Amino acid sequence: MIEQGIFNHRISMAKSHIDVNRHVNNVVYVQWMQDVAYAHSKAVGYDAKRLDQLGTTWVIRSHFIRYHRPAVEGDQLIVYTWPHEMKRASALRRYKFVRARDHVTVASGESDWVYLNRATGRPELLDDDLRAAFPEVAEKDEP
Repeated sequence: MIEQGIFNHRISMAKSHIDVNRHVNNVVYVQWMQDVAYAHSKAVGYDAKRLDQLGTTWVIRSHFIRYHRPAVEGDQLIVYTWPHEMKRASALRRYKFVRARDHVTVASGESDWVYLNRATGRPELLDDDLRAAFPEVAEKDEP
């Protein structure tokens, strides 16, 4: 679901997400960040097929994650994501992982995504249609 440029998606913790410390492993959060970004892109009409037609793709330059509280097996999380800053050929996307039962933030983060031309491997400028599909969300409006 998308509301005011912020996409959200629910995730249920499974045994495979849990590490030896009995909480969600940090690598799992990175995978979820990528997955929810792709789901957001698909929801606004920029799925893999459309990107193929455009001859473009998104790649990640960097991730940052801050862990606030543990998520454990059986928890359900609501993951929020939104573009915080759209540059010439990149976008800083933010994420917030909230435990559904008590609305506590368990993790937050951001990824720097670069928009590439598939043929050249070089950054591609973000056009007006793409920018309209992914409106920036001001810090004051973040979840």
